[in-house]
Amino acid sequence: MTEVRYDWIQEQISEIYHSPLLDLVYRAASIHRENKDYSEVQISSLISIKTGGCPEDCAYCPQAARYNTGVDVHAIMPKEEVIAVAQKAKNGGASRLCMGAAWREVRDNRDFDKVIDMVKAVNAMDMEVCCTLGMLTEGQAQRLADAGLYAYNHNLDTSEEDYKRIITTRTYDDRLQTLEHVRKAKISVCSGGIIGLGETVADRISMLKTLSNLPKHPESVPINALVPVKGTPLADQPRVSVWDMVRMIATARIIMPKTVVRLSAGRTEMSTLEQAFCFMAGANSIFAGEKLLTTPNPSFDEDMAMFELLGLSPRKAFKNGRPNEPKELREMSINEVI
Repeated sequence: MTEVRYDWIQEQISEIYHSPLLDLVYRAASIHRENKDYSEVQISSLISIKTGGCPEDCAYCPQAARYNTGVDVHAIMPKEEVIAVAQKAKNGGASRLCMGAAWREVRDNRDFDKVIDMVKAVNAMDMEVCCTLGMLTEGQAQRLADAGLYAYNHNLDTSEEDYKRIITTRTYDDRLQTLEHVRKAKISVCSGGIIGLGETVADRISMLKTLSNLPKHPESVPINALVPVKGTPLADQPRVSVWDMVRMIATARIIMPKTVVRLSAGRTEMSTLEQAFCFMAGANSIFAGEKLLTTPNPSFDEDMAMFELLGLSPRKAFKNGRPNEPKELREMSINEVI
């Protein structure tokens, strides 16, 4: 069985990343089969519960208030609408609902209270619940944990060395601190990055090094290909090669063998054959549904057809148990929660 390590150095990861492509994929696929059911894919659905108007300056993001991208600003969604979306996602095969809000940080106000209610309601539907809400304090992370939050997404985006070119409104250490707060609350960590931002290969490897050398590997590592959006500073970036995605996924699989590696943004530009190569390289999670916050994504029907062709099956919710079962939900039915 492959050893789980937390002491990878840049040169070691670089050697893996640059190995001959077929050898790299074979090694990653072998490690995947040792540690996971390679035919099982975790399906998440991502919705924007509060859209646009974000004060951050992330160079890739259409929801930043300072960029003119045509994204309309919407206040936080009603809980009933979130539940309806969750049910549709569950019917489509998703085992996890990820709720995103265009915030720089969570504030202790009525909107956060509403998110807590949403977490409880979706959790009671027997779906894993993930949130991506920006920076969190320890206390806020604990409130989410007490409500039954399964996972928290907070991507590193790129390397520490490249970070200030992409974002100036928060630091790399801010991101790492939020991950620490999430882990302390015993919520599973979802953290990865984006390729195609204009970064170097060394930046990609440095980001993977940071993730693999955390005190515990993230339970989920999303690998995103930039979806360039008109009006953002990165609007003219060229499309990332599928082979770059394959190399990132395979390298992540090798250095973090027990982690769920998610083939995330950019799938609309990939053929079924290209996606199949990503699954072969060790990807075992996707986002499904027509949208990823504000950008297009393949539909549930398209993905289910691809799964049938490739012999893949959706992973069931809570396969590894519930990390934070809230006391009140043990005694309440879904109707009482809703």
